[in-house]
Amino acid sequence: MGRNRGWQSGASEALRWRPGATVTDIDPRAATGFEGDASDGRRLLSKRGKRLSELQELLYANGRSGSEASVLLVLQGMDTAGKGGIVRHVIGMVDPQGVQHAAFGKPTAEELSHDFLWRIRRELPHGGQIGVFDRSHYEDVLVVRVHGLVPRSRWEPRYDAINGFEAELAGSGTTLVKCAMFVSLDEQRERLAKRLDRPDKYWKFNPGDIDERAFWPQYQDAYQAMLDRTSTDVAPWHVIPADRKWFARLAVTELLIEALQSQHLDWPPADFDVREQKARLAAS
Repeated sequence: MGRNRGWQSGASEALRWRPGATVTDIDPRAATGFEGDASDGRRLLSKRGKRLSELQELLYANGRSGSEASVLLVLQGMDTAGKGGIVRHVIGMVDPQGVQHAAFGKPTAEELSHDFLWRIRRELPHGGQIGVFDRSHYEDVLVVRVHGLVPRSRWEPRYDAINGFEAELAGSGTTLVKCAMFVSLDEQRERLAKRLDRPDKYWKFNPGDIDERAFWPQYQDAYQAMLDRTSTDVAPWHVIPADRKWFARLAVTELLIEALQSQHLDWPPADFDVREQKARLAAS
């Protein structure tokens, strides 16, 4: 990359949702905080992927030694926003042993019989892991709100419940990285069209995705409320413009690196006598 190209400040600072911002002003094609083009971004992704892998190994090693530190990546966005691409191209750069992935779809009958956070708690990462939520507990203030699946009297208190839940997680050693991925209507149409043009992508297409496009204004309102009411000091939201896949992947990579670095972990010390074991090995 050329001089002065790359992140102009920390990604978490550049992408953080701020009070007074509006969802309708988000530019899904922006490369917020980054100076450079797609080739710059892809080169940097390869380089930073190695750093992410190093930090994830450090986290995993500490978990094996009893540390409760973990990271939870929350990916929330409309269909085709690229959540699956983040899992493949970002999380795919680290050791899968230290990753716990959960995709939350329509709740089962058993899940509906419990509090909305019940199924979420069951998928939380253990110490040493990066947990990945492809959709999340926020479905219960997004889809549920837009389609009136439960009365307002039930979904309205969930914002406060989520804030309390996430504060609890942060207090127990989990660093939350919440990414709201925004794709434009035009880009979504193109991505859906590509799925219909390729037999190897039919499995990814859901006719209901077209129906959801009619609710775009309602989803904008729901996302506005979600960001305004659940972006907190311990669990802030970060806005990921997602029309350009290379940028979305680079942004999430950088956010994960910053989150892992913020834990200030060091390699766990040996729980055995190193010199003794070297001598035993040499004699064996």
